Amino acid sequence: MTERIAFGPLAIAFDERVLRPREWTAAQSQWAADLMAAAPDGPVLELCAGAGHIGLLAVATSDRGLVCVDANPVACDFARANAVAAGMADRVEVREGRLETALAPDEQFPVVIADPPWVPRDQTSQFPEDPLTAIDGGSDGLDVARACLSVIAAHLAPGGSAVLQLGTHAQADVLRSEACFTDGGLVMTEVRQQERGVLVRLDRGH
Repeated sequence: MTERIAFGPLAIAFDERVLRPREWTAAQSQWAADLMAAAPDGPVLELCAGAGHIGLLAVATSDRGLVCVDANPVACDFARANAVAAGMADRVEVREGRLETALAPDEQFPVVIADPPWVPRDQTSQFPEDPLTAIDGGSDGLDVARACLSVIAAHLAPGGSAVLQLGTHAQADVLRSEACFTDGGLVMTEVRQQERGVLVRLDRGH
């Protein structure tokens, strides 16, 4: 059964097949909105968008376009419906598909929001109310986060920034050893602790 929840000024629709919006994740929307103020022109990209609420709130007070990517067709349907309800359907594009294939090679985005599942697989049973595919991040909780990093490294515009959601500071530390950081392509510039997870800012390296 479809539910609706307030997420900032937005009314977000979802059901038990997608991850319930968490109020604390509005901090990710706000950080992305702050980064937009100084970012180059162009649309915002949201990876693992779910019902689309984080990306929609991020662009709500701007005139930027939003491209939402998610592999779950149900999530994509809700993201489209939520864009319509927010009066933003004309500047929101929802793409159903895998992260690796959803974007054209030459597409670039000045701001990227990434919301991958980050719960380690052996801990997912602690959250029986959440759809498994929306929270299962693999053995260390970082399988999908690494896929997001690859997309960010390939599609973040010069002068752009990304905000990645993770579970812990320790996960952020693990990711620092990924090739996209060690080769200078991306720089992890800040990690902010939130109520239940952490938010990580990534900038294009020089």
